Amino acid sequence: MPARNLRALTEEIVACRACPRLVAWRESVARDKRAAYRDEEYWGRPVPGFGDPQARLLLVGLAPAAHGGNRTGRVFTGDRSGDFLFASLHRCGFANRAESVRAGDGLALADAYVAAAVRCAPPANKPTPEERDACLPYLVRELQLLPRVRVIVGLGAFGYAATWSALRAAALAGVELPARRPRFAHGLEVGCGAITLFGAFHPSQQNTFTGRLTPGMLDDVFARARQLIRASASPAP
Repeated sequence: MPARNLRALTEEIVACRACPRLVAWRESVARDKRAAYRDEEYWGRPVPGFGDPQARLLLVGLAPAAHGGNRTGRVFTGDRSGDFLFASLHRCGFANRAESVRAGDGLALADAYVAAAVRCAPPANKPTPEERDACLPYLVRELQLLPRVRVIVGLGAFGYAATWSALRAAALAGVELPARRPRFAHGLEVGCGAITLFGAFHPSQQNTFTGRLTPGMLDDVFARARQLIRASASPAP
């Protein structure tokens, strides 16, 4: 049932044309391709989440990259951010391979699901508050359709804040947010009842090329997530 409902949500996301600015930008990028990809057919549509329908780990990024997910049709696929992220997920046992260049290339996530706060590539990688809010119901429904999730990692301050809003709107059984949202920080861990919310620096080149985010720093977050997932599955003494 979760897989079937997620497929239905995917179809709805892919058909969305709610934000005129984002529709115009994603389609313009798909027409006026980057030279390195001039022989490829760009996706040029909203990018749904993907992964294991039984996932206990959910990752929430900002939005598809113009020449990454907007090209390949899969979030974090075909760009440097995805290379960094999937390598870490592979090292920590959540992915079967360390890289992904296109949808259908054999990458499979185990016990993990990846989504984004905004589903269309935004100009300058900066969605407006209105565009963020228009996309929020999709993340809310993903939360409701992934009942086994126990740990959520918000990648970057934008992904973290969007996840907080989605958790509040989803009203999931056993989930209770603190009265105030803690300030975003890498490695931040917020207990929300049945779910633990983490903050982690986004694996963008601005962070990874400068050393602000290292492989070990991201691995530590996923290792802690694995520890919490195992603890949640252990019977009470």
